[in-house]
Amino acid sequence: MVSLADVREAAKRIAGAVERTPCLHSHTLSRLTGAEVFLKFENLQFTASFKERGALNRLLLLPAAERQRGVIAMSAGNHAQGVAYHAARLGIRSVIVMPKGTPNTKLKNTQVHGAEVVLEGDSLTEAATHAHARAAREGLTFIHPYDDPAIIAGQGTVAMEMLADRDDLDVIVTPVGGGGLLSGTALAAAYFSPATQVVGAEPAGADDAARSLAAGEIVPSVAPRTIADGLLSSLGELTFAVIRRLVERIVTVGDDAVVSAMRLVWERMKIVVEPSAAVPLAALLEGELDVARRRVGIIFSGGNVDLTRLPWIPEAGLR
Repeated sequence: MVSLADVREAAKRIAGAVERTPCLHSHTLSRLTGAEVFLKFENLQFTASFKERGALNRLLLLPAAERQRGVIAMSAGNHAQGVAYHAARLGIRSVIVMPKGTPNTKLKNTQVHGAEVVLEGDSLTEAATHAHARAAREGLTFIHPYDDPAIIAGQGTVAMEMLADRDDLDVIVTPVGGGGLLSGTALAAAYFSPATQVVGAEPAGADDAARSLAAGEIVPSVAPRTIADGLLSSLGELTFAVIRRLVERIVTVGDDAVVSAMRLVWERMKIVVEPSAAVPLAALLEGELDVARRRVGIIFSGGNVDLTRLPWIPEAGLR
């Protein structure tokens, strides 16, 4: 389905159009966790998220006729911006369907890249239904946010770069929603560094991946609730197949721990990360993983941050 060759070809395909972001040691987080923590700064991508990688890889694989007709995607944040930005660069028309109630910041950040943004449905599932229907009516190509071989391969280039810079990592901890990043990371690690353990981390309020791995089959979320809105999606068939084969463990953390992790890197390191990206760090800080004296890699991403909604900022009206 997705192979090492796919990840390598994706890396060649997107080179020069996305940043090869640094992977740096964090003294602060190493002291706090007892591990040697290395951070992959995907918040330095143009849209501040690794999602650009998979989106661009998928767009570059479109046949000429599909490019001419255009693409459509469903997303409430990072995937939307990645598709919109790179579609505009490549001269491809893009339509992005977002659920009603999507924060205005995310809507504007997508529109600014030239996409047509449509608000439909009260959930990601309803938005996806509308996107598929419009794709069929207008002949648009649907760009799935995670359950697509090209998307998985593109996200796998993050871990490929990390392991090229740090081939001695004992563990890579990634957030998991639909599973594109986790499955891509697991594939890359299996080939480039088989000794590196890949662990998923997700919010306790949207723990379908952990339950699915335990059950051996996909267990969809039912009314998930979490501040990490980028992780609300349930696993896809392709992503679960990879995760079931290559990932041994998925841990969960509460939203309070996620907010504390965000606040920690904001106050101590002057770095803004989105809630979804803070989930793996929260898992380390809460002791969900035994990482003492181990070398641990974490991917930082910031594309879904809305500063007006951070719970420790008085102006947000939340405290």
